[in-house]
Amino acid sequence: MWGPFLLFIGVIMSELVKTIKSSSKNNKNSFQRFYDINGWGFVLPAVILVSLFMIYPIVNSLWMAMHSGRGVIMEFVGFGNVTRLFNDPVFLKALSNTFIFLIIQVPIMILLSLALSSCLNSPNLKFRSLFRLAIFLPCVTSLVAYSILFKSMFAYEGIVNSFLMWTGIVNDPIPWMADPFWAKVTIIIAITWRWTGYNMIFFLSAMQNIDKSIYEAARIEGVSPIKQFFFITVPLLKPVILFTTVMSTIGTLQLFDEVVNITAGGPANETLTLSMYIYDLSFKFVPNFGYAATVSYVIVFFAAILAMLQFRIARDK
Repeated sequence: MWGPFLLFIGVIMSELVKTIKSSSKNNKNSFQRFYDINGWGFVLPAVILVSLFMIYPIVNSLWMAMHSGRGVIMEFVGFGNVTRLFNDPVFLKALSNTFIFLIIQVPIMILLSLALSSCLNSPNLKFRSLFRLAIFLPCVTSLVAYSILFKSMFAYEGIVNSFLMWTGIVNDPIPWMADPFWAKVTIIIAITWRWTGYNMIFFLSAMQNIDKSIYEAARIEGVSPIKQFFFITVPLLKPVILFTTVMSTIGTLQLFDEVVNITAGGPANETLTLSMYIYDLSFKFVPNFGYAATVSYVIVFFAAILAMLQFRIARDK
């Protein structure tokens, strides 16, 4: 189990020895040799810590994905866990739910963040700081606290149904938690409410760094504010849009807290996500850490593929 880690440490130590030998062969002065050795001495503790707490767990989890069982009772199955994925209806359901949240929620959140940041960047808007704080505040709240709050708000007799019935929008309460469609809508509303302000800050800071003379020249040429937004602001924000889209994609693929605390994956696994399924495989069902590790690498695979596609689409022609 410690083989990959020890191998990595061995490579580092061999490089250290090569550096010392190379210094001697090149007849460097004593100060230069001292500098090389101390450089490795400063780097080595950080390398050991990164290897121990990051590289080793990654390598070990990849090795674990080729086993099946729990605890130390693990049986090598090779790619058997990968084959099991395609025959696991719960995994396929969790995968489809995760992509539904990804395809619907991420574009809505990015567009909403972009629109809000454009409005809050206007110098003519009063109380801009207050509005910015109000929109950004949800992303610094506790995940569990706001999830429980949303669960109570969207309960059958919660404040949302009471408001909708009081205004006459609906005649009967909406089963937010009991209906598969409305349960997904609740999760999408919750994560959009929390993370829109987070992405808005990136757009807002980028907009404030755009040279004002560009907009001044556009106004002199008679370009409307809408055209300025689509033909000046959006193209100049492309790196930030790419960054927020990639980070939001990764975050949605790892969606866990909201689902666990609001719907618990229900009804009938209709809001179950990949991260929640990994948790269930590890701690709720009969533990199978090897299969759970395999599902976790599915998230890594799709995160890498989607990030590569987004980088390719957004690259300059």
